[in-house]
Amino acid sequence: MHCLKGLLGEPLRTRLLSDRRGSRAWKVYGPRGAVALKANDPHGDGAREKAAELAQEDVHLARLAEAGALCPGYRVDAGVWEGGRWLAVRWVDGRPVWEAFAPARAGEGPGARPWLLDVARTWAGCLARMHAVGWAHADVQPTNTLVAADGRAEVIDYALACGPDGGPRLPYRGALTHTTAPEIAAAVLATPGDTHVRATPEADVWGLGASLYWCWTGRRPVAYEEGDARAVKLATIAEGALVPLSKIRPWNFPGFEEVISECLAPAPGDRPTAAAVAGMLTR
Repeated sequence: MHCLKGLLGEPLRTRLLSDRRGSRAWKVYGPRGAVALKANDPHGDGAREKAAELAQEDVHLARLAEAGALCPGYRVDAGVWEGGRWLAVRWVDGRPVWEAFAPARAGEGPGARPWLLDVARTWAGCLARMHAVGWAHADVQPTNTLVAADGRAEVIDYALACGPDGGPRLPYRGALTHTTAPEIAAAVLATPGDTHVRATPEADVWGLGASLYWCWTGRRPVAYEEGDARAVKLATIAEGALVPLSKIRPWNFPGFEEVISECLAPAPGDRPTAAAVAGMLTR
């Protein structure tokens, strides 16, 4: 924490944000600002893998900043500790998309339509900047995007991102099942568990559509039982059948529904690019 004291000032304060799946995250703040600090849990399941993920994310942040897809100031510092690895990034003020969309799920309300469009447009814009330099985020989901009070979205957590080259990395085997694109689901099912399946911009767009669908309606776009094994869920996703949005939408919003539906096209080539999504939502 010594390096953070020099950056943030003293006294330093911490607030635990999450403790799950072998990793922990805190907000660390002082008189001069705040950061998000992540570290592997040395006693948790998969501690070594989580430490390797943090090291991989650190490399990704540097490469994305060098390519111009990410602000260079986003990465603050990183290093090793007796239990593994840690990574500090700029603090982003905002709420996860699921929480931010709660009022829209409950009812339309004044200003809900332009606000939803602003969230989706800026979220697509974040992805478009990565895609323009050959990267895919590979973990597009509601908890990896934060929404500011003005409706501006910012993407976080780049540990699983897939770059334009085939350099050494942890094998990508999909991320959150509910926002996994059909072609990624099929590839994961068809290959051994140690095979790298490269995520693509098209898969990110499907994840964006699935996340918007889920957070707005309260229902996932693909119907399977919560207790089903992951392989069963992936097989259902790979089939490409969706629950019609018109049957479960909380209220009618044709323009927004059209964008979501286009993002969720079963064939990757039929989906708009993230930049095109941002343009559609701007109009």
